Amino acid sequence: MKVGLFIPCYVDALYPEVGVATYKLLKHFGIDVDYPEKQTCCGQPMGNAGFEDMAKPLADKFEQMFKGFDYVVAPSASCAAYVRCYYPHLLQGDNHPCTVPGRTMDIVEFLHDILKIKELPGSFPHIVSVHNSCHGVRELGLSAPSERNIEPYNKIIDLLKLKDGITVYEPERKDECCGFGGMFAVEEPAVSIRMGEDKIMRHMATGAEYITGPDSSCLMHMEGIARKEHKAIKFIHVAQILAAGL
Repeated sequence: MKVGLFIPCYVDALYPEVGVATYKLLKHFGIDVDYPEKQTCCGQPMGNAGFEDMAKPLADKFEQMFKGFDYVVAPSASCAAYVRCYYPHLLQGDNHPCTVPGRTMDIVEFLHDILKIKELPGSFPHIVSVHNSCHGVRELGLSAPSERNIEPYNKIIDLLKLKDGITVYEPERKDECCGFGGMFAVEEPAVSIRMGEDKIMRHMATGAEYITGPDSSCLMHMEGIARKEHKAIKFIHVAQILAAGL
């Protein structure tokens, strides 16, 4: 199995340790991993802002760059969701087939659904509260939306519980948005901040030391608010917890 590692812009620029953790996880399980060095943004910021024409060339480049891999894996639920859900629309009518979106996955679903891992070395002796990002819940199915009448599940929690010493909780109103939403945080900062404050307090009410999740963007938004308001809570991407001790 050959995997193309896609590292989103903000992970590359602000949270490279998340990319390193993802690489370590894939190598630990014997995956043939390649990181195409000329990769660029997936186009999500442009698409979310309504500029699809600007996102299309990036989608086309992504398709060409990653088409030779069995899977494309990214430590970002939102970017993986954008590729999977919106690329077929962006690339429709092109002369080449659009094959990559269906093979693009977040690291959590790849480990859970494809590799079906049942054990992980190392420990993480801390209390964590899981942030179920909107894209992860509603577009990738990393957890069951609480408003639907289906059997509850959470792939993030399934993986976290493989680490020795960890205690895992979810906050009240576990599917509620943190307020980031990409452009929403720019266009509606007051509402975005208030939503983030509410979400942080619900996470903290679990007694957690860390808030974790599959999207550095959500964690970045909440961490910025927490630092500004001197809240005693830490933030860590789920891939970093899973890779602890590797």
